[in-house]
Amino acid sequence: MKNVTLLCLLFISSQSFSAPKREKWIKLFNGKNIKNWTVKIHHHEVGDNFGNTFRVEDGIIKVRYDQYDKFNERYGHLFYNTPYSNYKLKIDYRFTGIWRKDAPSYTERNSGIMFHSQDPKTILKEQDWPISVEMQFLGMLADGKPRPTGNMCSPGTDVVYKGRVDPRHCINSSSKTYDGDQWIHAELIVRGDSLVTHIINGENVLEYTNPQMGGGVANRFNPALKIDGQRLKSGFIALQSEGQEIDFKNIELLDMSKQK
Repeated sequence: MKNVTLLCLLFISSQSFSAPKREKWIKLFNGKNIKNWTVKIHHHEVGDNFGNTFRVEDGIIKVRYDQYDKFNERYGHLFYNTPYSNYKLKIDYRFTGIWRKDAPSYTERNSGIMFHSQDPKTILKEQDWPISVEMQFLGMLADGKPRPTGNMCSPGTDVVYKGRVDPRHCINSSSKTYDGDQWIHAELIVRGDSLVTHIINGENVLEYTNPQMGGGVANRFNPALKIDGQRLKSGFIALQSEGQEIDFKNIELLDMSKQK
């Protein structure tokens, strides 16, 4: 009887202290190419990677403009081909010192990740921004003024911040200002159409809820696709190009909709 009791205790103990299941992160970027991604650049058709804007070198997705004669508002986005709803996303980014001076001034050391975006195949040739929510990345400028990163911007969308729909296009995070060309680690936690959390270098810097269609900024889209007030439960993820050179690497996603 004692042996049976001992075996039962050992079994219960092994179940109680079993190792937790490993999280299954998906590598969105394979370090070699962008074959699972789709490019859409303003003034160009879907799939036209004008000027080799988005390229892969040294295991990094690089945004470059060395083949441009002029910028001409060629705001670009590189979309991962699978939409997601409930997930964690992590990515490393760094700015280079090169910015196209013929791009709008606000684009200097400015880029980001778009999420809950419309399908790139539905973006019209002359549509400037995808209807989406953005985790905005900013870097310090020459004036040395505070410039947080991990902010929220909302082309064609709205979010609820501090209990109400916030009319601002961008909401600043609480992050510190980062100078130079250092790598920054960013994480995004998206819970469908409820809570969204921005994390920079391990610190929670912004939270908001209820992403939905609304607001302005996005132009020349198909009006049938923009139903103001409609909650955004899922969508596509995209890397941004808007005049500032930037590098991206270590892009991984944990699909929490498949967790039990």
